[in-house]
Amino acid sequence: MSKVEMARSALQVFDQVVAASGLRVREGQRLMAEQVAQTFAEADLGKTPEDEDGPIEALEPQRSIAVIQAGTGVGKSLAYSVPAIALALARNTRVMISTATVALQEQLVAKDLPALASSLPQPFRFALAKGRGRYVCKLKLDRWSAGSDGGDGDAAWDAEDDLFADEARPTSAGRSLSLAQEQVERQAFYQGLQQQLERGRWDGDRDQLEQPPEAAWWAAVAAEGSSCTARHCPAYDQCSYYAARKSLVGAQVIVVNHDLLLSSLGSRLLPELDNCLLVLDEAHHLPGIALDQFASSMDLSRLKWIDKLASQAVRTGGLLAVSEVAELPRISAQLRQLMLDLARLVMHHHGSALKGEEAPAFGSRRGSAPAGSNQPGRYRVPRGQLHPELVEPLAQLSHQAQEFLDVLRAVSKALKAEIKAQPDEAKRLSQLYAQLGTLAPRLEAVAATTQLMLQDPAEGTAPAAKWFTLATQGDYIVLQAHASPTLPGATLRQHLWNAVRGAVLTSATLTSLGSFDFFLKEVGLFGDPCALALEVQSPFDFARQGRLVLVDHLPDPKDATAYNAAMVRALLRDLQQVEHGALVLFTSRAQLRLAEESLPESLREIVLVQTALPRWQLLSRHRERVAAGQPSVIFGMQSFGEGLDLPGPLCEDLFITKLPFAPPDDPVGEARAEWLRQVGRDPFVELVVPATAIRLAQWVGRAIRTEEDEAHVTCYDRRLTRTSYGQRLLQGLPPFTRVMRDAA
Repeated sequence: MSKVEMARSALQVFDQVVAASGLRVREGQRLMAEQVAQTFAEADLGKTPEDEDGPIEALEPQRSIAVIQAGTGVGKSLAYSVPAIALALARNTRVMISTATVALQEQLVAKDLPALASSLPQPFRFALAKGRGRYVCKLKLDRWSAGSDGGDGDAAWDAEDDLFADEARPTSAGRSLSLAQEQVERQAFYQGLQQQLERGRWDGDRDQLEQPPEAAWWAAVAAEGSSCTARHCPAYDQCSYYAARKSLVGAQVIVVNHDLLLSSLGSRLLPELDNCLLVLDEAHHLPGIALDQFASSMDLSRLKWIDKLASQAVRTGGLLAVSEVAELPRISAQLRQLMLDLARLVMHHHGSALKGEEAPAFGSRRGSAPAGSNQPGRYRVPRGQLHPELVEPLAQLSHQAQEFLDVLRAVSKALKAEIKAQPDEAKRLSQLYAQLGTLAPRLEAVAATTQLMLQDPAEGTAPAAKWFTLATQGDYIVLQAHASPTLPGATLRQHLWNAVRGAVLTSATLTSLGSFDFFLKEVGLFGDPCALALEVQSPFDFARQGRLVLVDHLPDPKDATAYNAAMVRALLRDLQQVEHGALVLFTSRAQLRLAEESLPESLREIVLVQTALPRWQLLSRHRERVAAGQPSVIFGMQSFGEGLDLPGPLCEDLFITKLPFAPPDDPVGEARAEWLRQVGRDPFVELVVPATAIRLAQWVGRAIRTEEDEAHVTCYDRRLTRTSYGQRLLQGLPPFTRVMRDAA
């Protein structure tokens, strides 16, 4: 079957599904489905085709990538999933759908894909893939939940197991626990998990717990790769993670998230990207997630883990006759000293920027530090050029960390061999492996951070962002070093696109200021001859369904005090008119707090504040109030500006308190802006305004969710009407009927 015939056949399947489901044919949805079918049919998958003429030579495989902006109401999930699945079945390959949010993953797995599985002419299987860290490790859980002796001669919960004893122990509720208190509460938590697991009431998936666990407590029992012996583990047959992975075998559709996709590059955890069809939904998140994924940091102050890791490795390596561990006391001592020396140099050269005139004595507790040392600080390295005195210590630290890692690899290799040779000792040996693996990521972070901090950029490219932070955590002053790529597009070209053959990137907001250029640059596809862009318009009649109220009389937002006071007064007047559901989006906690504190008693009863309730509970209460005919207003931060679906009366009024510019203190953004200025370009025009345009479009997109919705959107920021960039931002918004409010 030719590529044209494959695309035509996939589109026919889409038409059949739409007709059979009784859904109304949407022109934009079919247009998108047609492009998806064509894109995936054109991509060469698997082995490279060979030339039939003359000497057999490998041909360059054809890549095919589509970037599709599908406006709200298009029905993009159906438009990409049906042709993609039809083509995957026809080509005997798989579809990998990657999303940015848990909500969309759950919608696909719980609703969309089951419906498709019952309506497509050919059956298919689908599965959800999550990272190891979302699942419990039964071996770790057995050890931590034991009351005293774990049955292997070692205390299950003792000082040796307390790998992070030098760190603060705050809980999510803000309580600070003593070691004894934590031991009691933590052990009870683990025992509860074990009981649920043994009785079949829980499948080991963190997301299925009724309440999110404390991050530190969960980390101790998470099934991380660094502490896993896989098939060598005696609990392998009962492993929650591997049970979940078995569901991926034979599945033609695998749903993942962007974090897992990027973190799995180069491994075999997911289908090979050159032999599957890749859909990236919520693709506007991909650049930011890429920067987070390839950034790294290391703690230069809390170093007890080095001694614990070395001690455990020496003891384990000695049992297994691993000769390399003889060097570990020297290597670990040098590593620790190098980190202390580096920390002192950082404080010597940048202490004033981090903490003011007086820098605290490094490693001191907060109570013994100089006055003012409890104020957190940050110092970003200008132009990514480290102080000359930091370069050599960083190079030595990088070398020493690599030496340490080499020894750990030798020990882990010997452990796996011994587990295989002595199955009766598998549990004890696997627990030793897990103890080493729990701390190994900290050592890997040292190696990764030093390498990135020492990296010199190629000519004409942006340097990595490099910065140091000093903060208090519990009783300790914590100094950390951080490094991150600056340009997400370059990072994605290097790590992702060179492996992908066929992909569709989609979202409701990919254009900025009327063009795809900004997104294509951010995602690394600008100028790629194999990538095309398509905009599919929303079927909504925005001029009829929505009104955009532009408030023009408030003070300039640059005067934050005057602006916030006036904005809150105007907001409170407008909230008095709310009849059903409303959403207020704030750009800072200070703004939200001021508005909350200013609420009169009559409004206080109807306002739900994001910071006061879990998201699911807040939204549930909001829906209940509106369903009962009562007014309900949500005060939300920027995270409520997208991914929130409040159709009909749930959001008849949307209030935007200020234009959603990115936070001014982002060190990666600062480093990028600095580089743009250095090469004669304007970061505000090239970076700030386009990014704000996408974010603002997302916010406004909360208002109209169906063809029956009617809503008012009110923006209090006069820059939207009084500045040239504001006019450009307006052009990127849906064509609502505009109403000017130029007086109180």
